[in-house]
Amino acid sequence: MASEIILQQKKDTVEALVNKLKGAPSCVLVDYIGINVADDTKLRRDLREAGVEYSVVKNSILRFAFKEVGYEDLTKVLSGSTALAIATNDPIAPAKILGKYAEGSNGKFTIKAGFMDGEVMDDKQVMALSKLPGREGLLTMLVCALTGTIRGLAVALNAVAEKKEGGEAA
Repeated sequence: MASEIILQQKKDTVEALVNKLKGAPSCVLVDYIGINVADDTKLRRDLREAGVEYSVVKNSILRFAFKEVGYEDLTKVLSGSTALAIATNDPIAPAKILGKYAEGSNGKFTIKAGFMDGEVMDDKQVMALSKLPGREGLLTMLVCALTGTIRGLAVALNAVAEKKEGGEAA
């Protein structure tokens, strides 16, 4: 009887994880074995502030969940200690925060893999994603580009108008 209860609890855990993964824009898997308590506390706070759910999950549970949602390629990295960071808002946030932390950890904390918009990414792709500007940075760049284009158009139109005025006055 006790084993049936434990089995049902595991099934419920897998089902809850599957539901989170299905609705997630991105997710990053890490090996956290070299992290100390103070760094872990800071990392969890940074992730929480960015709207990222971070938890340690058994590899066997992850294996079942990834197979169910179609991310079987991620099961290849499920060995050792594994923590899971699931984005709830900004899809780049988990990669940015965890990538920055991994770079400064001297190999004690490593990126394993992840996914974004339905595509599985290896550790190198996650690290490349971590170097992109965040949502706010991209929006700022877009606004600056549009402002520059509009300013250039206004200057060009003004030059044409001055040239026409100068041509008519002569």
